[in-house]
Amino acid sequence: MISLSENAARKLKSMQEEVGDDAKVLRLMVEAGGCSGFQYGMSFDYPKSDDIRTESEGVAMILDPASYDSLKDVRIDFDDGLNGKGFEIINPAATSTCGCGKSFN
Repeated sequence: MISLSENAARKLKSMQEEVGDDAKVLRLMVEAGGCSGFQYGMSFDYPKSDDIRTESEGVAMILDPASYDSLKDVRIDFDDGLNGKGFEIINPAATSTCGCGKSFN
């Protein structure tokens, strides 16, 4: 189950308001690339027929089936403090991660 921290949910709700299109939903994805082989991606997008839908902390999310397999147990946090990293994805299935926190293997 994908879970969001309260900080991540708050930030994502704010970002979704800025998008200004209620039909667009947060899309989480895995793409080839990054320092460790794969990288995380997030955007607001229209749902597709084969998307998997989930929700956490009142934020609806969609994922393509392949991305869901890699992300189904992640926790997403958001840190905007002095040394904040922005969004951080904690993935227990990753065998290795890059120091940037944006890519994994």
